[in-house]
Amino acid sequence: MKKFLSVILALTLATTLFACGQKQASSTTADANAAASEATTFKVGGIGPTTGGAAVYGQAVKNAIQIAVDEINANGGYNGYQVEYRFADDEHDAEKSVNAYNSLKDWGMQLLIGTTTSSPCISVADKTYADNMFQITPSGSAVDCTANPNVFRMCFSDPDQGAASAQYIDSHNLAKKVGIIYDASDVYSTGIYEKFIQESAGKSYEVVADEQFTADSKTDFTTQLTKLKAANADLVFLPFYYSEAALVLNQAKQMGYAPTFFGCDGMDGILTLENFDKSLAEGLMLLTPFSADATDDLTVNFVKEYQKRHGEVPNQFAADAYDCAYALKLAIEKANVTPANSVSDICNGVKSAMTSITQKGLTGDSISWKSNGEPNKTPKAVVIKDGAYVLAN
Repeated sequence: MKKFLSVILALTLATTLFACGQKQASSTTADANAAASEATTFKVGGIGPTTGGAAVYGQAVKNAIQIAVDEINANGGYNGYQVEYRFADDEHDAEKSVNAYNSLKDWGMQLLIGTTTSSPCISVADKTYADNMFQITPSGSAVDCTANPNVFRMCFSDPDQGAASAQYIDSHNLAKKVGIIYDASDVYSTGIYEKFIQESAGKSYEVVADEQFTADSKTDFTTQLTKLKAANADLVFLPFYYSEAALVLNQAKQMGYAPTFFGCDGMDGILTLENFDKSLAEGLMLLTPFSADATDDLTVNFVKEYQKRHGEVPNQFAADAYDCAYALKLAIEKANVTPANSVSDICNGVKSAMTSITQKGLTGDSISWKSNGEPNKTPKAVVIKDGAYVLAN
């Protein structure tokens, strides 16, 4: 009888605990659904480095999104709803970027503009995929950034930059002999380099020297420059970030080597590098979809507002981020989603709408997207003259 009673008591306790658990879970779900149904603003997050060596990129992205959000809110918001915006620093570190994502998710983020740099973007993209949250990166250019179907990008991918650079150098007859220095330890640099080499086959120029460095040897480039100079390279392709490029330009001048230097979007920001002698960058060219000296109204007004708020000319990263905020507006309105929809439903609607919108932005007169998240737009090249970016002929 005692054993029988013990079994009955155990079953009763288990049933009670299960019922309580079901009630608590139902209550939690109900609370979440109620909160969603009462949502009156879209919560948009941003992630990028605002401290550390890549801070010029993240700060530009943060600033430009804020300008766009302020404009959008003043003109009715996203689909009639105001936008709340919060940006988190990741110091260009993948682990910290994931932490930043989790923090923004706890805040209630529904859409992400980010991350700013490629390696963190790849890590965060796996998290947004698991949550089915829509993500658009302004400047994560590595191929794997958009491997998941919920992630789109505004910038060109690394291979696209490599191909476009080769085509531009060829079509504008910029060189007869090309030398290359690239960072063999960096996914961004190697991605551009590999496509550039592939695309250079059969072009009007010859690649006469091909030199590399790694993260452990990125302060002294005299060996690489000496080989390029000996090979008579009249153009040097530098597919890496501006901080190392500044050292290359300085060391080239010291050894009396003055080819045309040509970079990609990672070069943008060199003019804002602290204590950098801008005269070293005179004649430097870089491939970009944005030119701050363009005379169309959209560019003029953006540059004016950015300078007013931050005292400097915006770079390509800022322009791409600004365009991201407006791309979300177009897609949200096309999909007719609201803040009351779940994160997953917003994602499904927006990613479907992205392939059927066309945007007139700072980085393209007619920007559209493929289903794999890649943008369609035309690259430009700028040249540095008198310490400023000028659209190349």
